[in-house]
Amino acid sequence: MTLTIISFLAFTGFVAIFSWYKLRKDKLDTQEGYFLGGKSLTGVVIAGSMLLTNISTEHLIGMNGSAYKNGFIVIAWEVTSAIALVIGALYFIPSFLRMGLTTIPQYLEYRFDRMTRTLVALFLIVSFVVTLLPIVLYTGAINLESIFNVSETLEISQQEGLWLTVIVIGVIGSIYAIFGGLKAVAFSDTINGIGLFVGGLLVLGFSLWDIGGGDIMEGLSKVYKSAPEKFNVIGAKDSVLPFETLFTGLMINQLYFWCMNQTIIQRAFGAKNLAEAQKGLLYTGVLKLFVPLIIILPGVIGFYYFGDSLYDNQDLIYPALIKKVLPVGLTGFFAAVVMGAVLSTFNSVLNSTATIFSLGIYKRHLKKDATEKQLVWIGKLTSIILAICAIMAAPLVAGAPEGLYQLLQQLNGIFFIPIASIIMAGLFLPKISAMGAKMGLLVGLTFYILTVFIFPINIHFVHIWGIEFILNMLVMFGVSYFYPNTNKFKPSDIGPVDLHPWKYARHLGILLVVLTIAIYIWLGN
Repeated sequence: MTLTIISFLAFTGFVAIFSWYKLRKDKLDTQEGYFLGGKSLTGVVIAGSMLLTNISTEHLIGMNGSAYKNGFIVIAWEVTSAIALVIGALYFIPSFLRMGLTTIPQYLEYRFDRMTRTLVALFLIVSFVVTLLPIVLYTGAINLESIFNVSETLEISQQEGLWLTVIVIGVIGSIYAIFGGLKAVAFSDTINGIGLFVGGLLVLGFSLWDIGGGDIMEGLSKVYKSAPEKFNVIGAKDSVLPFETLFTGLMINQLYFWCMNQTIIQRAFGAKNLAEAQKGLLYTGVLKLFVPLIIILPGVIGFYYFGDSLYDNQDLIYPALIKKVLPVGLTGFFAAVVMGAVLSTFNSVLNSTATIFSLGIYKRHLKKDATEKQLVWIGKLTSIILAICAIMAAPLVAGAPEGLYQLLQQLNGIFFIPIASIIMAGLFLPKISAMGAKMGLLVGLTFYILTVFIFPINIHFVHIWGIEFILNMLVMFGVSYFYPNTNKFKPSDIGPVDLHPWKYARHLGILLVVLTIAIYIWLGN
């Protein structure tokens, strides 16, 4: 245990010192410096930060747990992200940077009106507090409590151990986001991203080495032969993720998450120019094709080791695998990687929420003459309040019947699809009015809550996303007929960065689409 703690503290300390060193001369008391990293982020930093903002313990724990029980069909959540990132790099980010955006709700005010911007800003803040942040904290606590045996060491109950771990993670993550701003988040994410891939590949490598008796490929062969059905990527109609969902609601969700989600796209808003923003998105797409090696395949390997003994507690499979295969000295390193993954998503969401509240609500409605220092101070205060709320809500997500990752996606649908529908309508359908957008937002939100949580119908929730999207569009068209659009806004070149595109963007984009299709052909047996 001593070696585990030493290696944990060493890697965690290195990330903190590196981030401080990179920030020691930066001005963090200005709006651009604190919220957008000084408009200085490069493609590699953007990709590292995007990936770590996305890949956290809800993936390491939740998706490996889902793969353990359901097999490779859950790969759709990952590899289809590459297609969305291509669309984001080629079509969304050029428009957003041309407008000089700081937040997505800011665009909605340009295109529709102030009330639409405020409604979406409030929806986003609520969605972060009640969905993503609690699940990230809780899944991180499951892993770290298991690795360090917190409850046994302190002679307390496991539930008390989880509570304590949640609080510690929440406090440390808040410090990064509150005192360092976006740039601290981005730099720490880059280092943690490297650690995550190295740590994840170590778990994979040691597992297959052990199973194959020193031959990794033999180990993979044994895992496949023991349960070939687990490697099929084509989900049946009654599975946790039917194949047909790729053509209904899944891609809409992916487009929202990678192209319109403030927590993710804010990294691209902080790019030094359009070319670097496009590189960041497309590099992330490349990495997403390799991510299943660390968040899906280990879950299937867990089935090889433990059979169906943990089917009722699928989210415990990854911590069990770590403790089984990793040497003691590397366990602490991997715990630090897990901590980094949790902190990455947690502090990224806090920073994005602070940006939305400070610039989208406080300055627009509460104090229009607020100075930049006041906005930064309000952003920090917002982060503190949200962190406390998330810490209090984290233990409430325990015991999700289909696993924590599936719960996260179900909850995300409350807000993601309505917001995606009005943003896409704003970008591509000039006749949609502000009144139409507001009604589409409210009708979509109400429809999803009723059909999934209050009066559930026997349709997969991802299909309901697709139905909801079409319903939202019909509502917006209908309302806009009676309340026509009078806003003549068009994107103009007012962005503060160089808008020349990356010359290889289309080439890499086409390659990513081809590789995504090839994966389905290869594993679709």
